[in-house]
Amino acid sequence: MKPIRLSASTLSLFEECPRCFWVHMNHRKKRPSGPFPSLPSGMDAAIKSYVDRFRGSLPPELVGKIQGVFYDDVEQIKKWRNWRTGLTIIYPERNAQLTGALDDLIVDNGAYIPLDFKTRGFAVKEGTSEFFQTQLNLYDLLLEANGFHTPGFGYLLYYIPHLVREHGIVEFQVEVHRVETQRDQARALFDNALEVLRGSLPSKHKDCLFCAWGEFEFAEGLV
Repeated sequence: MKPIRLSASTLSLFEECPRCFWVHMNHRKKRPSGPFPSLPSGMDAAIKSYVDRFRGSLPPELVGKIQGVFYDDVEQIKKWRNWRTGLTIIYPERNAQLTGALDDLIVDNGAYIPLDFKTRGFAVKEGTSEFFQTQLNLYDLLLEANGFHTPGFGYLLYYIPHLVREHGIVEFQVEVHRVETQRDQARALFDNALEVLRGSLPSKHKDCLFCAWGEFEFAEGLV
């Protein structure tokens, strides 16, 4: 039997709605989605290309904001950024795997700190970083399990458009947010998700708009 492969994105879906997660994983039926803007993806690629020039150091705008330097093995980082070759924990006795596509890694006195790039159209509000808690928890767990000691926190690096200059030059405000990580929470989330997957179809989640839409379709005779 093919191993169950869970990732940060599928576990985030599990947190949002166990039913949608169960259907997605067991029946390969994804939630409906609209067109995805290409600008965030383009920005993400441009930022990664930029920071790759500073392996073993920091870009000038991050000096004093981050302790440590960017991990110096660019080829390894490129592998970890790809979900097919990202960090992985294999649980053969459970026929399951946990994977994660890591954006980047800071090294500071022998500690390895996960870092994720975020682009936003406006200033970061209080509590925004909490939405990425699970993601950083999982990166922390993956790094430790693969022999990279972590200090118990990660970084979110926000790029926010600030000013447009001549010749199409856009200046960005750069904000660094430190987030404390909890490996135990990541491990418990993974365990709970596996248990749900191997059980029966969960009930509709009261706050899930996709579940509510399914009920509407049925009531209106649309399906």
